[in-house]
Amino acid sequence: MQPSLSMQDSNLKPALPGALAGVGIEQKLDAQLPLNLTFRDEAGRSVPLSSFFQTKKPVILALVYYRCPMLCTQILNGLESSLKAVSFNPGQDFEILSVSFDPKDTPELAASKKQMYMRRYGRQNTANGWHFLTGDEANIQALTDAAGFHYKYDPKTDQFAHASGIMILTPDGRLSRYFYGVEYPPRDVRLGLVEASQNKIGNPVDQILLYCYHYDPATGKYGAIAMNLVRFAGGAFVLIGVIFLLIVFRREVRAGKQQLRRAE
Repeated sequence: MQPSLSMQDSNLKPALPGALAGVGIEQKLDAQLPLNLTFRDEAGRSVPLSSFFQTKKPVILALVYYRCPMLCTQILNGLESSLKAVSFNPGQDFEILSVSFDPKDTPELAASKKQMYMRRYGRQNTANGWHFLTGDEANIQALTDAAGFHYKYDPKTDQFAHASGIMILTPDGRLSRYFYGVEYPPRDVRLGLVEASQNKIGNPVDQILLYCYHYDPATGKYGAIAMNLVRFAGGAFVLIGVIFLLIVFRREVRAGKQQLRRAE
């Protein structure tokens, strides 16, 4: 008997081209990054990864390479565009680490990239919060393995095959959220930072949104929780009703007092 079409389709898995085999992002939520790794900042100084977590702020991690002809630029463009719509400030509320996974990238190239993106971002006094790092192969491999970021080098083109996305880390260096693609909704980035900080940044509105929206690891996005939305709407309706009744009651009391005064 021939299997049904749906069964055939379910058993067929599209084969990836050889250049993309093993390339992708493997979620390792709550995994600890090795903070003892050493990189070079855009000024060429050797810096331990732990130095970016001493301020006890959440961290956005973007794994890119600066010689990338297309995709990495789109990742950084998407991050910069999203951050423009988020009121939190790098260096004050959180840190950003753009780390190259290409050992050939130099601090000079990192400095050029930083200058370009700080000019595009245009928010004053935030340059101390967005860092562009380079490193050697051993430190890069240890970081990307811990983050679940898998890529492949093609010597024929001198380029890397890789996936696109950013990650949010807790202040102690644990992987908290993964956002995929090259566009990152500002709401998701903001809520991810608030959750990673354990509510040490943000405001009451963020707490309401986190009550109504939940991070879905399968999609890498925040989605509405229907039941919580219903509960919140019901609570808001009751609150509005109570306020309305209080206003009516106070008006009736005032009207009654005025009638008594006239009667006197």
